[in-house]
Amino acid sequence: MIINTAEELREAFRRYDILEAQGIDAHPEIQPEARALAEAIEDYELRMEIFPLPPRPTTLPAMIELKRQQQHLKQKELAALLEVPPGRLSQILSGKRRVTMDLAKKLYERLHISPEFILKTA
Repeated sequence: MIINTAEELREAFRRYDILEAQGIDAHPEIQPEARALAEAIEDYELRMEIFPLPPRPTTLPAMIELKRQQQHLKQKELAALLEVPPGRLSQILSGKRRVTMDLAKKLYERLHISPEFILKTA
């Protein structure tokens, strides 16, 4: 299924809403149609840049900040999660201080930042 116009997009959303009201999880027979609609909607939105994705961070401080925002954490809460003093986290985020091996492990375990990204950007 390919959506090419805004009208087709509205129709796809209308149909998906109907399927959702029926209970997609409770009715396995409608799941393939719902999945196809969702994929077609997503494809159209990407092609038309309706919801453009922000560029992926290229620095470790930028990635940490993105993860903080995604988890709706204040900087102080993130510092507590990573078990570092807030001042040290602030220095790391501003690029004035480097990440220790212990903190790198916590970034991987608690924020799910890939080890490869940490190694390449630390």
